[in-house]
Amino acid sequence: MITPFDPETLREIADESAAVARLNELGDSRSTAALGEKAELYRMLGRLDEALQAAEQCFRLAHFTGDREQLTRARLRRAIVFQYRGDLERALAEMTSCRASAHIESWDALEAFAAQHEGKVLFELGRYDEAKDSVAHALDIRQRIEAPKDQIESSRFAVEAIMRRSLRDG
Repeated sequence: MITPFDPETLREIADESAAVARLNELGDSRSTAALGEKAELYRMLGRLDEALQAAEQCFRLAHFTGDREQLTRARLRRAIVFQYRGDLERALAEMTSCRASAHIESWDALEAFAAQHEGKVLFELGRYDEAKDSVAHALDIRQRIEAPKDQIESSRFAVEAIMRRSLRDG
């Protein structure tokens, strides 16, 4: 469903027809996994109000389960929606908090995910050195834990894109 990332924005380029088809498959599913996936799909389609609604529902459901890792994932999904809605400072604060929680709990893959997205928000804010550091941290973790190749490559791509933008824009 996701093709490459846009090197100017570091945002995913979605296959819209596949995203719509997947939303139809999910239907009225209300599990945390389904709600989280719906939030991502709506976000990629630019349907940000629906994305936030699904992300909030996912967050509430995860909160009631008591599973801290699942709650942290839900917080990250919601933060990404904040980012896409243009609420960059709120997104950054939430992502930074989630990254710290994941680090303390030794949830390496989740920490890498949070660091990657934290870097993308910093990139959008024009804070290129911090963005590069965050994404490089994600890359280091992903290499260390032998994450799937596509995750490692997305971190490499992001580091390179940030460095190019930093050189271009100063």
